[in-house]
Amino acid sequence: MPLNCGIVGLPNVGKSTIFSALTRAKVDAANYPFCTIDPNVGIVPLPDKRLDKLFEIFKPKRKVPAVVEFVDIAGLVRGASKGEGLGNQFLSHIREVGMIAHVVRCFDDPNVVHVAGKINPADDIEVIHTELALADLESIDRRLDKLNRQVKVQDPNLKKDIEKEIAVLQKLRPALEEGKPASTINLESEELDYARRSFLLTLKKELFVCNVDESGIDNNKYVEIVKSIAEKQGSEAVVICGKYEAELADIEDSEERAEFLHSIGLEEPGLDILAHAAYRLLGLRTFFTTGEDECRAWTIKVGDKAPTAAGVIHSDFEKGFIKAEVYHYDDLMNYGSENAVRAAGKMRQEGRDYVVQDGDIIFFKFNV
Repeated sequence: MPLNCGIVGLPNVGKSTIFSALTRAKVDAANYPFCTIDPNVGIVPLPDKRLDKLFEIFKPKRKVPAVVEFVDIAGLVRGASKGEGLGNQFLSHIREVGMIAHVVRCFDDPNVVHVAGKINPADDIEVIHTELALADLESIDRRLDKLNRQVKVQDPNLKKDIEKEIAVLQKLRPALEEGKPASTINLESEELDYARRSFLLTLKKELFVCNVDESGIDNNKYVEIVKSIAEKQGSEAVVICGKYEAELADIEDSEERAEFLHSIGLEEPGLDILAHAAYRLLGLRTFFTTGEDECRAWTIKVGDKAPTAAGVIHSDFEKGFIKAEVYHYDDLMNYGSENAVRAAGKMRQEGRDYVVQDGDIIFFKFNV
């Protein structure tokens, strides 16, 4: 699965404004549909107070954060699955990302055109879900046509495998016909593996992003609608004021940024919350390395073992893996220093089967 997040939604909901603030890169953002045609890609540093603290303690020459890749995808419209609004091109961009950040307009402003002429988050979400579901339905039908021809093969094992895949796709079809995401259907682990063979758009995890105006951060009826839909779908929703985030992105001084946040009643930027949510929903976690030259946050997948984590640093570390010297960030905070962590017996030697945990601080030993 690709480890990136596609920003999608209807035209004029604030996708490009949010993307610009995320990446501090000025992409086109205008008050008309299809301003974004080719996807913009941005590598966003992941804010991590743990890394900041490690930098204070070890005082290396530099610190290197983990990152999240965001892709700004042009707005979808009703009929996109049939090619409306360059829909086929945009759908292909969605197919290439690991998860979806679905931006929903949650503010009233007569000066900002809405593609449907009215503000209705439930309808807006339904349009996107329907178009993605119809695209998936087309993919499934093509796949079923191919499988129904292949099922005539003589190999009994291959035939059984094909029949299982057909059964899963037929289980998904009714939901897709109703415009519901495939992710809303309860699938067993084996069924999910079969479903993934069709590269379905609606199997991707979806994070809802409520874009509000300055007056709509609290007690926003539109936000409550989106949160309700997210909860029913087993997903999450974050609230962002695109205008505030754009202003905040232009402030480089940390104290001035803190003052700005305080003045608008926020503890942290909404984009930090978005980046962390995307990182988490992509199934990513962080371990740290420390040294004289740098403190660095490294990205792994949930469940990765020590040799795989070592390979993130360098392939030779994985090939020649011997063991890992591991302790946790929380233990460092509790005991105050590496020596104290060691004296307390919290520093461990772990082998090839150790599953790396979020917040581990690791020194790898290898030989090639």
